[in-house]
Amino acid sequence: MENHNSRSSFEEVGQAPDNYLVWAILSTILCCMPLGIVSIVKSSNVNTLWSQGRFEEAHKASKAAKNFAIYSAVAACVLWVLYVIFFVFVGMAGVFAENY
Repeated sequence: MENHNSRSSFEEVGQAPDNYLVWAILSTILCCMPLGIVSIVKSSNVNTLWSQGRFEEAHKASKAAKNFAIYSAVAACVLWVLYVIFFVFVGMAGVFAENY
């Protein structure tokens, strides 16, 4: 039988979480800049927190970085849809204005 109390500290904390830095940078450049910047800040904290032994905070920062990158992409999609809808209505208003 294995003694679970004798596990090494590496086995207890596991592997360092992904910092999602690439996604944070891409979401900043291609999507919504304010949310992308927050994602970059959170992702840059992951490795620092992990190396300081603050494992739970590192996992929270990793999850926050991922979420803010997703929020940035969703915000960009919503803005593009609103942009297209706006110009469709402006175009339709121009068509109706010519008929009167």
